[in-house]
Amino acid sequence: MIVLGLLLIVLAGATVIAVSWDETAAATSTATFTVFDRTLQFSQLEFFFAGAVTGAVFLLGLAILFSGMRRSAVQRRRLRDSRLEARDRVARLEKEKQELERKLEESPSTSAPSTPAPAVSPAAARTSPVVDRDRDGVDDRAETTAPHPRVEVPRQNSADQLVAGRHTRPSGR
Repeated sequence: MIVLGLLLIVLAGATVIAVSWDETAAATSTATFTVFDRTLQFSQLEFFFAGAVTGAVFLLGLAILFSGMRRSAVQRRRLRDSRLEARDRVARLEKEKQELERKLEESPSTSAPSTPAPAVSPAAARTSPVVDRDRDGVDDRAETTAPHPRVEVPRQNSADQLVAGRHTRPSGR
Protein backbone atom coordinates (compact mmCIF):
# COMPACT_ATOMS: atom_id res chain seq x y z
CA MET A 1 0.00 0.00 0.00
CA ILE A 2 2.80 2.40 0.84
CA VAL A 3 4.55 1.71 -2.46
CA LEU A 4 1.33 2.25 -4.44
CA GLY A 5 0.74 5.56 -2.64
CA LEU A 6 4.29 6.69 -3.37
CA LEU A 7 3.90 5.69 -7.02
CA LEU A 8 0.73 7.78 -7.40
CA ILE A 9 2.37 10.78 -5.72
CA VAL A 10 5.41 10.54 -8.01
CA LEU A 11 3.15 10.19 -11.07
CA ALA A 12 1.19 13.32 -10.13
CA GLY A 13 4.41 15.22 -9.41
CA ALA A 14 5.92 14.21 -12.75
CA THR A 15 2.78 15.40 -14.54
CA VAL A 16 2.91 18.79 -12.82
CA ILE A 17 6.62 19.18 -13.68
CA ALA A 18 6.05 18.20 -17.32
CA VAL A 19 3.23 20.74 -17.68
CA SER A 20 5.16 23.51 -15.96
CA TRP A 21 8.10 23.13 -18.38
CA ASP A 22 5.85 23.65 -21.38
CA GLU A 23 5.56 27.43 -21.66
CA THR A 24 3.17 27.42 -24.62
CA ALA A 25 0.48 25.36 -22.80
CA ALA A 26 -0.90 28.29 -20.82
CA ALA A 27 -0.48 30.90 -23.56
CA THR A 28 -2.40 29.27 -26.41
CA SER A 29 -5.99 28.08 -26.63
CA THR A 30 -4.90 24.44 -27.08
CA ALA A 31 -2.03 22.72 -25.35
CA THR A 32 -0.13 19.92 -27.07
CA PHE A 33 1.73 17.27 -25.07
CA THR A 34 3.66 14.23 -26.22
CA VAL A 35 3.54 11.26 -23.83
CA PHE A 36 5.09 7.91 -24.82
CA ASP A 37 5.22 8.98 -28.50
CA ARG A 38 1.54 9.99 -28.48
CA THR A 39 0.49 13.56 -29.01
CA LEU A 40 -2.37 14.86 -26.85
CA GLN A 41 -4.13 18.18 -27.43
CA PHE A 42 -6.12 19.80 -24.61
CA SER A 43 -8.32 22.89 -24.66
CA GLN A 44 -8.13 25.18 -21.67
CA LEU A 45 -11.19 23.54 -20.05
CA GLU A 46 -9.78 20.03 -20.63
CA PHE A 47 -6.44 21.27 -19.34
CA PHE A 48 -8.14 22.47 -16.13
CA PHE A 49 -9.89 19.11 -15.62
CA ALA A 50 -6.62 17.26 -16.27
CA GLY A 51 -5.06 19.37 -13.50
CA ALA A 52 -7.97 18.53 -11.17
CA VAL A 53 -7.55 14.82 -11.94
CA THR A 54 -3.82 15.16 -11.26
CA GLY A 55 -4.59 16.74 -7.89
CA ALA A 56 -7.07 13.96 -7.10
CA VAL A 57 -4.46 11.33 -7.98
CA PHE A 58 -2.00 13.11 -5.68
CA LEU A 59 -4.51 13.15 -2.80
CA LEU A 60 -5.41 9.50 -3.41
CA GLY A 61 -1.71 8.65 -3.26
CA LEU A 62 -1.37 10.51 0.05
CA ALA A 63 -4.43 8.74 1.48
CA ILE A 64 -3.11 5.31 0.47
CA LEU A 65 0.34 6.15 1.81
CA PHE A 66 -1.00 7.26 5.21
CA SER A 67 -3.37 4.29 5.54
CA GLY A 68 -0.50 1.91 4.80
CA MET A 69 1.69 3.65 7.37
CA ARG A 70 -1.12 3.49 9.94
CA ARG A 71 -1.66 -0.22 9.30
CA SER A 72 2.07 -0.90 9.63
CA ALA A 73 2.18 1.01 12.91
CA VAL A 74 -0.75 -0.99 14.28
CA GLN A 75 0.93 -4.27 13.30
CA ARG A 76 4.21 -3.19 14.92
CA ARG A 77 2.34 -2.20 18.11
CA ARG A 78 0.56 -5.56 18.25
CA LEU A 79 3.81 -7.41 17.68
CA ARG A 80 5.56 -5.38 20.38
CA ASP A 81 2.69 -6.03 22.83
CA SER A 82 2.72 -9.75 22.15
CA ARG A 83 6.49 -9.87 22.64
CA LEU A 84 6.20 -8.00 25.95
CA GLU A 85 3.41 -10.33 27.05
CA ALA A 86 5.49 -13.40 26.16
CA ARG A 87 8.52 -11.97 27.98
CA ASP A 88 6.39 -11.28 31.08
CA ARG A 89 4.94 -14.79 30.92
CA VAL A 90 8.43 -16.31 30.70
CA ALA A 91 9.64 -14.15 33.60
CA ARG A 92 6.63 -15.23 35.68
CA LEU A 93 7.29 -18.89 34.89
CA GLU A 94 10.98 -18.52 35.71
CA LYS A 95 10.10 -16.93 39.04
CA GLU A 96 7.63 -19.71 39.79
CA LYS A 97 10.26 -22.30 38.84
CA GLN A 98 12.82 -20.73 41.17
CA GLU A 99 10.25 -20.64 43.98
CA LEU A 100 9.42 -24.32 43.46
CA GLU A 101 13.11 -25.24 43.36
CA ARG A 102 13.66 -23.32 46.61
CA LYS A 103 10.74 -25.14 48.24
CA LEU A 104 12.08 -28.45 47.00
CA GLU A 105 15.49 -27.74 48.49
CA GLU A 106 13.94 -26.71 51.83
CA SER A 107 11.68 -29.77 52.11
CA PRO A 108 13.06 -32.89 53.84
CA SER A 109 14.87 -35.25 51.51
CA THR A 110 12.90 -38.31 52.66
CA SER A 111 9.58 -38.82 50.99
CA ALA A 112 8.22 -41.16 53.71
CA PRO A 113 4.94 -40.06 55.32
CA SER A 114 5.15 -38.60 58.81
CA THR A 115 2.59 -41.08 60.20
CA PRO A 116 3.12 -44.79 59.72
CA ALA A 117 0.65 -46.54 57.43
CA PRO A 118 -1.68 -49.02 59.10
CA ALA A 119 -0.86 -52.64 58.59
CA VAL A 120 -2.97 -54.27 55.89
CA SER A 121 -3.23 -58.01 55.62
CA PRO A 122 -2.09 -59.49 52.28
CA ALA A 123 -5.53 -61.03 51.73
CA ALA A 124 -7.26 -57.66 52.17
CA ALA A 125 -4.76 -55.98 49.89
CA ARG A 126 -5.52 -58.48 47.11
CA THR A 127 -9.29 -58.28 47.41
CA SER A 128 -9.75 -54.51 47.37
CA PRO A 129 -7.20 -51.98 46.17
CA VAL A 130 -6.41 -49.20 48.58
CA VAL A 131 -6.95 -45.69 47.23
CA ASP A 132 -4.75 -43.27 49.15
CA ARG A 133 -4.06 -40.24 46.96
CA ASP A 134 -3.19 -37.87 49.78
CA ARG A 135 -0.82 -40.47 51.34
CA ASP A 136 -2.11 -40.12 54.87
CA GLY A 137 -2.42 -43.86 55.41
CA VAL A 138 -6.23 -43.95 55.26
CA ASP A 139 -8.28 -45.22 52.31
CA ASP A 140 -9.71 -42.10 50.63
CA ARG A 141 -13.01 -43.84 49.90
CA ALA A 142 -13.60 -44.16 53.63
CA GLU A 143 -12.65 -40.54 54.41
CA THR A 144 -15.24 -37.80 54.41
CA THR A 145 -12.76 -35.31 52.98
CA ALA A 146 -11.35 -37.21 50.03
CA PRO A 147 -9.37 -35.08 47.59
CA HIS A 148 -11.62 -36.11 44.70
CA PRO A 149 -15.19 -36.85 45.73
CA ARG A 150 -16.96 -39.37 43.56
CA VAL A 151 -19.78 -37.92 41.52
CA GLU A 152 -22.35 -40.17 39.96
CA VAL A 153 -22.99 -39.33 36.31
CA PRO A 154 -26.07 -40.82 34.67
CA ARG A 155 -25.32 -43.05 31.70
CA GLN A 156 -26.54 -41.96 28.32
CA ASN A 157 -28.33 -44.46 26.18
CA SER A 158 -27.25 -43.87 22.62
CA ALA A 159 -26.59 -46.07 19.61
CA ASP A 160 -23.67 -43.87 18.52
CA GLN A 161 -20.33 -44.30 20.19
CA LEU A 162 -17.50 -41.85 19.83
CA VAL A 163 -14.27 -43.80 19.45
CA ALA A 164 -11.04 -41.99 18.56
CA GLY A 165 -12.89 -39.23 16.80
CA ARG A 166 -15.19 -41.43 14.72
CA HIS A 167 -18.80 -42.33 15.11
CA THR A 168 -19.19 -46.07 14.80
CA ARG A 169 -22.30 -48.09 14.25
CA PRO A 170 -23.33 -50.76 16.70
CA SER A 171 -21.75 -54.10 15.85
CA GLY A 172 -25.09 -56.00 15.85
CA ARG A 173 -26.34 -55.50 12.25
